[in-house]
Formats: sequence, structure tokens, C-alpha cells
Amino acid sequence: MLKIYGVPVSVHTRKAIVVAIAKSVPHEVVPVIPVVPNNPPPNWPELSPTGKIPALADGDFVVSDSAAICAYLDRLQPEPPIYPPAPQAYAQALSLEQYAGSLFGEVVRPLFREVFVDPKIHNTPTDQDKVNAILTKAVPEMFGYLNAIAKQDYFVGSSFSIADISIVSNLVTYQYLGFDLYRHKFPRLAALHDRTIRQPAMREALRREHAVVDSMGLRRDFLNAVLS
Repeated sequence: MLKIYGVPVSVHTRKAIVVAIAKSVPHEVVPVIPVVPNNPPPNWPELSPTGKIPALADGDFVVSDSAAICAYLDRLQPEPPIYPPAPQAYAQALSLEQYAGSLFGEVVRPLFREVFVDPKIHNTPTDQDKVNAILTKAVPEMFGYLNAIAKQDYFVGSSFSIADISIVSNLVTYQYLGFDLYRHKFPRLAALHDRTIRQPAMREALRREHAVVDSMGLRRDFLNAVLS
């Protein structure tokens, strides 16, 4: 059976899991937490040369990086397509998948480090000035852009795509940390977020995360309001 290495609360691991679920590809999630010493398996450098999650193994075939994994899954099981077939929509979806990487790098990853990794794993205090700087600069700029382009039911085209999965996966982990989506400021982004997490594949992936989220002491009350 195909194996996805990582942890479900990881933005990029969740992205791969959602695509696998959407395409009904049988898979097993193998827990790997790179920030925890001695947690990755001995062959982790072969599975993920960068040391980052996720990685995928399908028999003897191994690939890392969530974008490569999702592209592989899309070719492995073409239906339903996760990347739009029309050239312009395809390019837009790829562009937003890359923008999601910037959202992770500028917002989610540093907040996760300050709120969870440093205080709970490294026993170092949260730098509130860093948190405030992200919330007052990066979040308004990036959420504002996404709100401006969230004009339809989906970010790109007329169906659920990698663009929706990539962006909303970031927003989910951001909210797990206890931060606000600022629905009154970014109503179109909030509405698209809600529609996306109601998608069957996303809903199922989030359901599977409950135990891990709770064990980490993260918040998921926002999901109850949207999924009830």
C-alpha cells in the first residue's frame, strides 16, 4: 500500500492526504515529526533528501515534496482531476499552490514555531513581538490578496482543485494555533474556506486529525461551527 510519511496537522502532509482521499487511492499515513529528535526513521534521508515532510513511497518508488506528491497522485488516478485541465486554469492553480507555500513560510510556519515548537518542544518562550509582527503585517497582506481573488465558489475554475486544498490547508493549521480568520475583514476568503472544508475529502482528512489535534492541545472548535 502507498505510504505517506508525515503528520496530518502538517500543512503539506494534509495536502497530500486530501488528494489521496479525493482520488480514493488506498494509503497509509506513517507518522514522522522531523522537529522531534530521533523521531524520523533511519532511512529518512533516502525518503526525504531535504528532511522535510511529506514523503511518499509507492513500492520502490519514492518522492518527496507535497507538490510532486500531489502531481504524482493526479497522474496515478486521473479522476477526479485535482489540477484543472484548461491551460489558463492549470497555470492559475499552480500559481496559487506556490502562493500557499509563501503563506506557509511567512505566516503558518513561524507562528507554529512560536506557539508550539519553541515553548512545548524546545522549552523556550514565545517571542510575542514576532507573533504580533506577523499578525499585523503578513496576515493582512496575504489574507487581503486571497480575499480579493476569492470571487467564485473555488479559487480556480468551477471545481475543487489543488489551489483550494493548498490555501485552506494553511488556514486550518493557522486556526488550530488559536488565531483568528478575521471573517469580518475577509468575508470572501472565509466563505471559500468554509466551502472547502465541507468538501468530502477535506472533511474526512480533518476528521482523521482529531486525535492528534487534541493530543497536541490545539484548537479545533472553529471546525465545529463550520461542519455542524
